[in-house]
Amino acid sequence: MPKTQPEFQPIDLAIFGRPPVFAEKVHVGRPNVGNRERLLARINDMLDRNWLTNDGPYVQEFEKQIAEFVGVRHCVAMCNGTVALEIAIRAVGLTGEVLIPSFTFIATAHALQWQEVTPVFCDVDPRTHTIDPAEIEKMITPRTTGIIGVHTWGRACDVSGLEAIARRRNLQILFDAAHAFGCSYKGKMIGGFGRCEVFSFHATKFFNTFEGGAVVTNDDSLAEKMRLMRNFGFRGNDNVIYIGTNGKMTEVCAAMGLTSLESVDEFVAINRRNYLAYRRELNGIPGVTLMAYNESERTNYQYIVVEVDEREGLGRDELVRVLTAENVLARRYFFPGCHRMEPYRSYFPHASLTLPETEKVCRRVMVLPNGTSVDERAITLMGQVIRTAIAEAGAVRAQLAVSVQHGVMVADRP
Repeated sequence: MPKTQPEFQPIDLAIFGRPPVFAEKVHVGRPNVGNRERLLARINDMLDRNWLTNDGPYVQEFEKQIAEFVGVRHCVAMCNGTVALEIAIRAVGLTGEVLIPSFTFIATAHALQWQEVTPVFCDVDPRTHTIDPAEIEKMITPRTTGIIGVHTWGRACDVSGLEAIARRRNLQILFDAAHAFGCSYKGKMIGGFGRCEVFSFHATKFFNTFEGGAVVTNDDSLAEKMRLMRNFGFRGNDNVIYIGTNGKMTEVCAAMGLTSLESVDEFVAINRRNYLAYRRELNGIPGVTLMAYNESERTNYQYIVVEVDEREGLGRDELVRVLTAENVLARRYFFPGCHRMEPYRSYFPHASLTLPETEKVCRRVMVLPNGTSVDERAITLMGQVIRTAIAEAGAVRAQLAVSVQHGVMVADRP
């Protein structure tokens, strides 16, 4: 009879004074680099050309290739995803209140608040961790002008449901697609939904430009407006026709992006290999559930998302401390939720009452390392750590309690 899970090999855990399983720290997201020779060749060409920024040839080529990859008419490359989101918000004309999930990176909320637009936090669907259309209607007020859906973990939010509400209530809609480059929704590449969609190409993303972002859209006039806004409103050398800022992507970042794009299929294949290895290693561990990807859609498999049910053994925070002691820097995304961070917890002190599912997800979710710097051997070891910790939950919890009492925080191990 075939085995349904790997043979359990308990290991000596570092919280009991043993050496960590990993000598070096294992991060959730180390940068993927791609072909270094191709990257350096592009950088040398850039230096020989002496054109470092201001809509250079690499930025133009990058925008062209991204638009083709996503299947849209326009890509407006930016210096980072947050500025891209801020410019998109202003270009679309969002004011007053805008509905977003609280279970998202803080930049989604800050990009609104920075422009004196109030983020109104809406609860998530616990099955998908994305904003729940069923919860949106009750949050709409006369001041509501739009919705920002977030494609969390690269899994598309309910685009059809959100767009239907936006049409019915005459609201603008755009999408924070920071996690979702290379992913699809109902067979269509993410990037072509809503008024526009915003990508992040930060170094921690599986596809990166060192630092960068982009807004993609099929709206010609919106793309033109954002091109003005990212370059101080200049049209020509001396003609400023619109309010703007400096949101331009540099040539070296575009060179990195073009190099990364050449290896994007390899990056996804490695992420998928690791995802399948985690699925094998975590199978059958009580209270530990690996988030599943929809294999019928394109996805980048970047995020290894685990929900931890403390009723079955250890809590999420306890398991994070166990892993940290082993030099595995598991992360508590997006703990504690935007609504519990400043300034929003002061603005909306009772927000948690309307966000019960968000509260639960924030207490349960843990993200494990992935990417080209992680191999299957490392995943096997991480699986053994988690399986051992859950199997010895009583002793582990007692040891963690002793560490706290003596002021020794395992998470602070150098």
